[in-house]
Amino acid sequence: MNNTKRAFLKRWDSPIAGYLFLSPWLIGFLLLTLGPMGMSLYYAFTDYSLLRAPEWVGLENFKRIFLEDDLFRLSLKVTLLFVVVSVPMKLAFALCVALILNKDVRGMSYYRTMIYFPSLIGTSIAVAILWKNMFSQDGLFNQFLGLLGIEGKAWISDPDTALGTLILLVVWQFGSSMIIFLAGLKQIPADLYEASSVDGASKVKQFFSVTLPMLSPIILFNLVLQTINSFQMFTQAFVITKGGPINSTYVYVMYLYERGFARFQMGYASALAWILLIIIGIATAVIFASAKYWVHYETEGGKEK
Repeated sequence: MNNTKRAFLKRWDSPIAGYLFLSPWLIGFLLLTLGPMGMSLYYAFTDYSLLRAPEWVGLENFKRIFLEDDLFRLSLKVTLLFVVVSVPMKLAFALCVALILNKDVRGMSYYRTMIYFPSLIGTSIAVAILWKNMFSQDGLFNQFLGLLGIEGKAWISDPDTALGTLILLVVWQFGSSMIIFLAGLKQIPADLYEASSVDGASKVKQFFSVTLPMLSPIILFNLVLQTINSFQMFTQAFVITKGGPINSTYVYVMYLYERGFARFQMGYASALAWILLIIIGIATAVIFASAKYWVHYETEGGKEK
């Protein structure tokens, strides 16, 4: 190897080369993530309406939110109810489907693809419109009930059922959680099931004594991921119900959106956004704190090294 080539390789072996390769991501992070977050934090302490320069007001926005804003409490209550109900239902349904698909059956790859398909289209507006039409007074769901002799109703126009239709839509899009569960199931050693069978454990016993403990780190991951996503739910409620009827589906991010982009109160909306960030952080911290009681790690003594 000649000296020129050796010098060239030595130059690209330095830390500077690594930062050069990372520079597109670092620049994007600074300009598109960290920068906007810093500006949002600043605006949270200002009176800023997009039509005039921001005016520093200190903690005034936060005082109004916690002491005077009834819609803040309402939207937070609706969001918490949505998270508490939708996340366990979605994870339970995803796990059940993953258990069914974790079989060596001919053509199983095609079944997995078809079941995963609803999640590929994500939370698009088209899906929300389809769901809205399906659960309207003359929608497909009521037509199906009519065949059974059951009189349906306008599910999305009833305060008692509107939020349930949104929860059902989120649960229906279970594919990403299901894929993660399926990958976790593939990693469970088969000899654990064989050993439990020798000990006389039934399938139900194996599920609770082998499958769930071995899958608990995956459950933790999915739980954190879906909790964060559910707190940020917006598209479905905005397209399907507009927050109604009687604010029964008025989720937190919809209120934040209306404050910022309908009333042009960007300072107030920024304060709401940072409160949401703190709430999500607290919820995530609680989940991780509880993990030591129910998450099993495959290490010595069942504890994480």
